[in-house]
Amino acid sequence: MRFKSQGSRRVGVALAVAGVSVLALAACTTDPNTSGGGEAGDTITVAVTNEATSFNSSTPQGNLDTNGMIQYLTGTTGTSGGASLGGFYTLDSEFQIVHNDSIGSFEKISDDPLTVEYKLNEGLKWSDGEPITADDMLVAWAIGSGYYDDATLDAATGEVSSGTQYFTLAGSTDGLDTTAFPELGDDGLSMTITYGAPFVDWELGNMLDKPAHVLADKAGVSLEEFVQTLKDTPQGDPAAPVEANPVIKAAADFWNTGYDFTSFPEDESLLVASGPFVVSAYTANQSLTFSKNPEYKGADEPAYEELVLRFIGDSNAQVTALQNGEVNVIYPQASADTLTALENANLEVLEGDQLSYDHLDLNFGSPVFQDPVVREAFLKTIPRQQILESIVTPVNPSAEVLNSQIFVPANPEYTDAVAASGYDAFAEPDIEGAKALLAGATPTVRILYNTENPNRVDSFQAIQASAAEAGITVVDAGSPDWGSLLPGGDYDAAIFGWISPGAGNAALAQIFKTGGGGNYNKYTNAQVDALVDQAQTELDSDALSQLKIEIDAFTAQDFYGLPLFQSPGLFASNGSVDGLEFFGNQTGVVWNAQKWTIAE
Repeated sequence: MRFKSQGSRRVGVALAVAGVSVLALAACTTDPNTSGGGEAGDTITVAVTNEATSFNSSTPQGNLDTNGMIQYLTGTTGTSGGASLGGFYTLDSEFQIVHNDSIGSFEKISDDPLTVEYKLNEGLKWSDGEPITADDMLVAWAIGSGYYDDATLDAATGEVSSGTQYFTLAGSTDGLDTTAFPELGDDGLSMTITYGAPFVDWELGNMLDKPAHVLADKAGVSLEEFVQTLKDTPQGDPAAPVEANPVIKAAADFWNTGYDFTSFPEDESLLVASGPFVVSAYTANQSLTFSKNPEYKGADEPAYEELVLRFIGDSNAQVTALQNGEVNVIYPQASADTLTALENANLEVLEGDQLSYDHLDLNFGSPVFQDPVVREAFLKTIPRQQILESIVTPVNPSAEVLNSQIFVPANPEYTDAVAASGYDAFAEPDIEGAKALLAGATPTVRILYNTENPNRVDSFQAIQASAAEAGITVVDAGSPDWGSLLPGGDYDAAIFGWISPGAGNAALAQIFKTGGGGNYNKYTNAQVDALVDQAQTELDSDALSQLKIEIDAFTAQDFYGLPLFQSPGLFASNGSVDGLEFFGNQTGVVWNAQKWTIAE
């Protein structure tokens, strides 16, 4: 059977950085020489670029795109993880919220004060057979709200200087942090939360996270004792910190790190799921397998038995595996060579723009960039047009240098944002201008990036060569473990990508607010903090857009770093799977995996 390329279909996209609650780190490429075995029959195998590292993508170190795919499919995303097949909502192809009636319902029952009621369907069970109840929603709220935290964070380092921060989120508690302790219904299936202020993203809180009974067990108590502890423990007050509650702390410590893995866990409680898929096998550097959740009773049950994610970092190797029938679908890093190879092989190709952008961030905690003059001088050396033309233009000839940290060209606010920020002044290097600012100084800049991602290698090398012309020595601090190194801040600048869920605004707090879960470069600006807080409660869409434009402009004035380009996206199939559709958000190719069927 012959398959026809669908050509270069380019679609308009939602905000580049406005995520449901968490933006995921994009393109953590694995060893290009690794691959795993595929299964035949009722198995669909998908080649993805990135290795899986955690069953919890809501933590800073677990916040990678493949980990997010795991949580989307298994349903354990929580309030800080966003849409999932086993949660209260998903997103459709236009990034609109779709309530998941198979799980339950939620609705706003009051505007003043903002009050939202969640109701679970009767008879729902986790994959280990335990019931899903309001106790699980209460735990999800506790994780996402930071209710018990009494920590004070150091503005310069983001580290806790006093008190306790229990659950460490890659995202933000903004919004839920204004809520009072929830009201649990007598039926054991409902929960009502009341906000202390309006919240623009109230509809994007997914009140199912990790199973309450599993976290209770890890804390060494029964589920009943765990829930009672949550009820009895007062709200944290950073002005008057107290000794950490040992039960909540033990549960939080496990949630923070206990779901990270390098091998298939002996403790299968780590795999407990609410969605249609459950992880059933893992081979390091090769593949991760999902089977049907035997307890799932919803509308998203797949028609096939197993889904396998194969980790193949090299795009050419993915194409070869697809041609050979070793995999059914691939999700490679888009490049002109990959696109040509797919079209020459007459394979089915789906293209579009990802809700992802590559960027260079300067570390405000680094001594070399304490001086804004040095920050500005370094940014004047960045060859953004050259980087675009070497990486993106061969795939998308109409692409342009990205000139916003918040919007992409398809957004109606983009033109106004560029005019306000002036990022377009950095399109081409200004070596003489950089030299004049440095006035004879020759700073050294250590750049962290992913050494196993060819695009990031190309970007680094172009920046290194250009900066040298201005007397700046750029040191290679790249690593294949870049994702785990980002939160530590042991670098002067970093090249990486964010990929968005495609709905909501909470990522503003995640990235740009002092102490935000994704504020890896220790950026702090009191005016930006105030604007971010205001954005969480602004219900007028025009006023909200203006707040985002102002935040964008402040990042440019502070020489935060530079956006580089919006990433092109690419899926491909050999025709053995029906139902594949392009989708540009962080769930990538698996966003509608529950609807796929094996072609006859």
